[in-house]
Amino acid sequence: MTSELIENREPPEVGFETFSLLKRAIKCVLVNPLANYLPAGLTKAILRFGKSELAAANWVDPGGWRSMVISYNGQCTQIADKILVKAGTVPTALRNRKRLASHLIADLIDNDGPGSTHVLCLGAGPGQIITEAMVKAKTTSHATLVDLNSDSFDFGLQLANEQGLGDRVHFIQADVCDLHEYLHDQPHIVKMMGICEYLDDEQIVTIARAAADIMPVGAPIIFNSISKSHGTDRFFRRVFGLNMNHRSPDELSELMRRAGFENFIAHREPLGVYHVIVGRRVEAKD
Repeated sequence: MTSELIENREPPEVGFETFSLLKRAIKCVLVNPLANYLPAGLTKAILRFGKSELAAANWVDPGGWRSMVISYNGQCTQIADKILVKAGTVPTALRNRKRLASHLIADLIDNDGPGSTHVLCLGAGPGQIITEAMVKAKTTSHATLVDLNSDSFDFGLQLANEQGLGDRVHFIQADVCDLHEYLHDQPHIVKMMGICEYLDDEQIVTIARAAADIMPVGAPIIFNSISKSHGTDRFFRRVFGLNMNHRSPDELSELMRRAGFENFIAHREPLGVYHVIVGRRVEAKD
């Protein structure tokens, strides 16, 4: 393997959601410009009138775990949410990202070797990706889920119990930079999905370096980039208060390289909004 980033094709067995060429064209020339340039106050009023749960969740906590769960589940009763969640590019790409990441993590678990694989999830929220991966994996695993906020933990534990994983997941409220103080079981896999887009460059390097310090050489880290190709960044900033940092897979991998990782392989979900990237811990350079 080389230190250059390699891009893989989407695995066909994942079952992605896609849009037809006609639907993409309509979004590009009509839907996205309307969403981006309709007065923000008017758009918010329409969403309030339509009782949008996705909008309400983002107004309380932009990009938080509740809005993520709504996008992941895709089961909406309000008309506004049926449009936003079922037909929206970013929520659809989020579901693709979840499927792709859980597929890749399950493969990493199965290829880890003998014994129970320990997966460390940073900025974990309720842990839907990791529990889905643990169910898919053919070998045994356990997970430590770390987040600064604990308000998602009850939902996450309920989810894990429903899947028969309650005794294999452990939630911790802590700063991920203090991993060495409370983590006593060396992780075989580290997951940083869904957090890099809300961090600046130095925050990413600091968190990834803290993870690298407790990982064995060769262990994988999995994270994602986000592209502006979804075409609605202005809408999310003005209407949802959601300010995301868009980086290419190469740009994000370079930050991870500074933290002690190499050998990156990027996996693109079909809408081109997200790449899920796997890197490997390498020996520290003198």
